Amino acid sequence: ALRAAGTELTFELPDSARQCFHQELERGTKFTLDYQVISGGHYDVDCYVEDPNGRTLYKEAKKQYDSFPHRTELQGVYTFCFSNEFSTFSHKTVYFDFQVGDEPPILPDMTNRVTALTQMESACLTIHEALNAVIDSQTHYRLREAQDRSRAEDLNSRVTYWSVGETFILFVVSIGQVMLLKSFFTERRPGSGAAGT
Repeated sequence: ALRAAGTELTFELPDSARQCFHQELERGTKFTLDYQVISGGHYDVDCYVEDPNGRTLYKEAKKQYDSFPHRTELQGVYTFCFSNEFSTFSHKTVYFDFQVGDEPPILPDMTNRVTALTQMESACLTIHEALNAVIDSQTHYRLREAQDRSRAEDLNSRVTYWSVGETFILFVVSIGQVMLLKSFFTERRPGSGAAGT
């Protein structure tokens, strides 16, 4: 039996670009592709998966995150691509986790077992499943934190630019008001060409 193996990667996807990854898989192998857009634009990306014959197994447009589990029917190179071709000016940061194979049993001879599990063995299985859930939750929250940090930094820069603009306008209006008020109280003298006796 194949042991479970996985690849996690976070990469930059430029605007109007596509990035593809390839993995050779045996027939009957289970794989799962999880992905999430961390930053950029509307936090969306196109994703598709193709088998060795070029047949599309999965295709989603403008998704923020998704998961695609599949068991292969053919041996060969499977391709999964992320596309940002619909965006002309915003690049994206994309995270994906590509898991291949079934998870090995936690206890030896688990598949050939005839008797019921002991209390210790069932407790070990429960703890193992809980730890896997914790790992998935930590990954999810880490990605959400990175996404929220990106949004906060973007909002911070917008507020900064807006504040600088407001300050500049305030100075211009203040100077204009001072000049206008000054012109009201300035005494106009008659010209020197006037006759006086």
